[in-house]
Amino acid sequence: MTTTESERNSVPTSQQPAPDARHFPDPYEITTPEGAEGWEEMYAYHNRFLGSRRAEDSAKTWFRNSLHYPEVSYPFDQAMVDGAFTGTGVTNTRVFALPPAKGLDVRIVNGYTYMSTLPSPDSGEQARRAEEFAERAGYYFQNWDTLYAEWEGRVTDAIRGVHALEVPALSEFEPIERVLEDRGPTQGNQLLAAYHRLLEYGDQIWTLHSEFLNLGYAAYLQFLTLCKEHFPEIDDQTISRMVSGVDVLLFRPDDELRALARKAEELGVGDIVRAATTEKDLTEGLGGTDAGKVWLAALEESKDPWFYFSYGSGMYHSHRSWIDDLSLPIQAIGDYLDRLRKGEDLTRPLERLQAERDSVVEHYRCLLDEEDLPGFDEALGLSRTVFPYVENHNFYVEHWFLTNFWNKTREFSRLLQKWGFWDDVEDIFFLRRAEVEEAIVDLQMAWGAGGKPQGGFHWPQIIERRKEIYASLDAWNPPPALGPVPQEVSEPLTIMLWGITPETVERWLTAQDGGGSSNTLSGFAGSPGVAEGPARVVLRPDQLDTVQEGEILVAPVTSPSWTPVFGRIRGAVSDIGGIMCHAAIVSREYELPAVVGTGFGTSTIKTGQLIRVDGNTGTVTILDEAADAS
Repeated sequence: MTTTESERNSVPTSQQPAPDARHFPDPYEITTPEGAEGWEEMYAYHNRFLGSRRAEDSAKTWFRNSLHYPEVSYPFDQAMVDGAFTGTGVTNTRVFALPPAKGLDVRIVNGYTYMSTLPSPDSGEQARRAEEFAERAGYYFQNWDTLYAEWEGRVTDAIRGVHALEVPALSEFEPIERVLEDRGPTQGNQLLAAYHRLLEYGDQIWTLHSEFLNLGYAAYLQFLTLCKEHFPEIDDQTISRMVSGVDVLLFRPDDELRALARKAEELGVGDIVRAATTEKDLTEGLGGTDAGKVWLAALEESKDPWFYFSYGSGMYHSHRSWIDDLSLPIQAIGDYLDRLRKGEDLTRPLERLQAERDSVVEHYRCLLDEEDLPGFDEALGLSRTVFPYVENHNFYVEHWFLTNFWNKTREFSRLLQKWGFWDDVEDIFFLRRAEVEEAIVDLQMAWGAGGKPQGGFHWPQIIERRKEIYASLDAWNPPPALGPVPQEVSEPLTIMLWGITPETVERWLTAQDGGGSSNTLSGFAGSPGVAEGPARVVLRPDQLDTVQEGEILVAPVTSPSWTPVFGRIRGAVSDIGGIMCHAAIVSREYELPAVVGTGFGTSTIKTGQLIRVDGNTGTVTILDEAADAS
């Protein structure tokens, strides 16, 4: 089935293919990997490409969102993917009425997440939306600190609400108090209500997530645009340095680890802490002394909330958090103890960054005419005011909230496991959210009647098959884009966050056609400086413990919770990301050279190869062919 001329003309200009343009694979022509037949059943219909929309979908460009979702989406986890895009879309389109942009269409292909921008409003609609946006966004910008403080209260209430949700035990008899005093819903009713409440929290958190986020980006974009109007030669990295040196919550967990290392030395228990690899080691080694008990109390105080920090993006249940597994923070505390004993200063170089930032700002202020200074100062001031939220939301939602959300889901799973629905607590994540409700209703009915639920005869074989499908999808190499090549890529957030530019698209096409240099990669100059060292390719969070002192981290995308590892590495390289992605921001704050958005770093570079990272020019060079198979 081909796209007709009238259908092609209905596609927004920015996504129409040029005459005789090369194509990425058509979404409807992607084949299912061997062993993954039937993968579609793992996702709801709205997540899939439907044949009745083939012409419309095939005419659009779809980019893979490997920045937020680099791995195959589990069926249950897809609820949070849906929520994230829903929150972004409703905030852009309905809440603040951003004039030039709406939300995104989202599809799953062989388990991976693809997105496509919806058509921009026409000029008349943009003008009408601009009036709405000015009033709505203006109110937030004028009252930012007050509204942000109120937001922190609302999001913290949601986190605590999930944590406090009670999963009924389904005891043999209803408590006598329910009969003699309370009367009302039974444990079976409460079970279903609690599950619905969990999903409500999970749905609503994404509106909270996006409430301030896109306004923060809008303020930064305004400053970026102003800078480029006044200084056409200025690069994005220089502009980003003008708002750097701002303390944000994402660095607080790492600061806690540094403080715990200092406290261990002060209390004289550093050797015991340094030798530990597990929480049990710490408890057994320190619990018998007063100094050890003081240190353990400090550890407990740091845990809530700062150890609710996912090893990955937080978007996958499989990325456990520090609070679940202390391996990485214990290792990091040991690293910091070693550095303290070498006489190193563990303080993050905030004052130096601020001094450099202020020097850059002053340089460019001196180039402006007097009448342009107020506008420049106002835009810069607003950017610095809103910038912390751009990172802080990530700790609150992706890390603190989702850690509680996934663990609460496990509580429901333990109850279902107890009643014979499946063998492993993690099995619940191979069911869609609607299927989990079916299982709960099955349990409701069986418990209420005193019988046996049918779930144990139904779900195990489905789960086993889905595990096989997941493994096959995980081994598949998804293309970076689908559909026609866009004539232009000019949407600012697409460039700033994902690092998708015309040059990026060209690199993808060149690689697709079998071309490109094998020893040089190009990307975004994420953080200034040049570093050489052996590469360490890390594809998943559970491989972080392999990173050695002096290596250069090469990853699909880095997570903010990897910051303790940044004390060991010389530089960072990522496949995806733009100048405002987490990898770039964290690298700048830790003064590490970084090149982001290389596209093929993890598939080109091998662990052990000597590489050079040039964070000034955005290039990565493989200097030798040596590689360590480990």
